[in-house]
Amino acid sequence: MTIKKITQGANFLATYPQVFRCPICHQAMTAEQTSLICPDHHQFDLSKKGTLYFLQKQIKTEYTTEMLAARGRMIQRGIFKPMLDLISEWLPADNQLTIDVGCGEGGLLTQLAQRGLNGPKIGFDISKDGIYLASQQQVSNTFWCVADLTNLPFADHSTSTILNIFSPSHYREFARVLTTDGTFIKVIPGPNYLHELRQAFFNGADKENYSNEPVMKHLGEVATILKQQELNYQFELTNNEAFTDLLQMSPLEWQAPLEQVEALKNNPFSHISINLQIVQCQLK
Repeated sequence: MTIKKITQGANFLATYPQVFRCPICHQAMTAEQTSLICPDHHQFDLSKKGTLYFLQKQIKTEYTTEMLAARGRMIQRGIFKPMLDLISEWLPADNQLTIDVGCGEGGLLTQLAQRGLNGPKIGFDISKDGIYLASQQQVSNTFWCVADLTNLPFADHSTSTILNIFSPSHYREFARVLTTDGTFIKVIPGPNYLHELRQAFFNGADKENYSNEPVMKHLGEVATILKQQELNYQFELTNNEAFTDLLQMSPLEWQAPLEQVEALKNNPFSHISINLQIVQCQLK
């Protein structure tokens, strides 16, 4: 018998209420049926999809359902397989809680769960469309919510692992919610990430070149790097559908002139460069 998603969400809240805190008054929360409630009676109700919306106002983002669905299809095709394989090797054997920051449509967290990531898992994103797509993922002991990176709805020292893959960081909040020995894994695009797209869209312009040096420098200032590895490989685009999804999933398309985008659709290339820095850290 299939359990309704709202029931799955309620079961997660009932099992792990201690990992949440009210984003308004920052007090502990209790689970009551299909809601989380704090002592000041701030209440957050599960949607029919079993998700929670922790924001005080609706946020409009450029991350549409179509873009996120395209990203999900590319993940299923294996575009980030080497990255996911490496991260799964670095994850602790016994996770108190894993939080995926900026999880989008949930594909990366789902793939890591399939590779053996254990313990309770929470994926959150500021995009409501992304979280609704994530709620369709078939992964156990996992909760999806809409939340603000700068005001996490999670209790102090409640998580042992943070995943920060292709998403912004807020190191003060990371330090607050991580356990004393907790770690976070950050994935940062390298200079050659999606190089073919940058070259096609911005040939000769400043945007053709990208440097991750400022991000890496700041990371070194706030965190102790435990492990670091660069990945550099070519991913084959086996058909036009894969190429179309690649274009749609990349924010680079938003910044490119429309005529450049249309020209590229009529002249697809057969591979794309993936260049990533994967770093496991503890905050200082």
